[in-house]
Amino acid sequence: MYTLKKSLGQHFLTDENMCRQIVDALPVKEGQQVLEVGPGGGAITKYLLEIPGIDFKAIELDTEKVEYLEKTYPAIKGKLVNESILDAKLPFDGQFRLIGNFPYNISTQIMFKVLEWRNQVDVVVGMFQKEVAVRIASDKGNKDYGILSVLLQAFYKIEYLFEVHENCFNPPPKVKSGVIRLTRLEQPADIASERKFFVLVKTAFNQRRKQLRNPLKPLFDKEVLQDPIFTKRAEELSVADFAALSHKMI
Repeated sequence: MYTLKKSLGQHFLTDENMCRQIVDALPVKEGQQVLEVGPGGGAITKYLLEIPGIDFKAIELDTEKVEYLEKTYPAIKGKLVNESILDAKLPFDGQFRLIGNFPYNISTQIMFKVLEWRNQVDVVVGMFQKEVAVRIASDKGNKDYGILSVLLQAFYKIEYLFEVHENCFNPPPKVKSGVIRLTRLEQPADIASERKFFVLVKTAFNQRRKQLRNPLKPLFDKEVLQDPIFTKRAEELSVADFAALSHKMI
């Protein structure tokens, strides 16, 4: 068997119906390239391995889990990458889809990795701590709407699919979980540049309670700052608003 490592944020899904539901949420067709992040004990891996005609790989940092998976599921031999997703290079040439019960302690960083890989990752199905899933899917005007919401929604359509009760895991986490699906937009937000857009969004939300004119002062000319939009707070702006502002930055 294997041991649970709290340092890696490991909580293993044991509810078989939930495992199937997560896998079913990922649309796949023959010839599709699919990457699973953090397979752990193989709860959803075994269902992914059953999908005919896909090119499957999994990435797992924990060497003990890699050895367990190779012994338990012989079909996974040669498909496992033993490293952190945060350090990984692109696992495929061309387009691929990503799925996982993401380690909660690095789930936000995984989403930034998805942004880095967005030209090749067209669909993501992931399980997160519920509050992170809600944050990613939140719209403007919501207290959960923030940096991650705007950056991801500029490039992906986000769907909050379903909640996963803590009793579906071993050991049960102290938080509820949520599964979301990201589908890359055919027409992403019209941003001036990734650098400008990221700086704008992060700067705006770092002082989210203040009118935008204060935190954004260094990024715009005085004349531009007279626009009434700068009397709003960050959470009142849509993704399209941020995209439009990125073109007016110094």
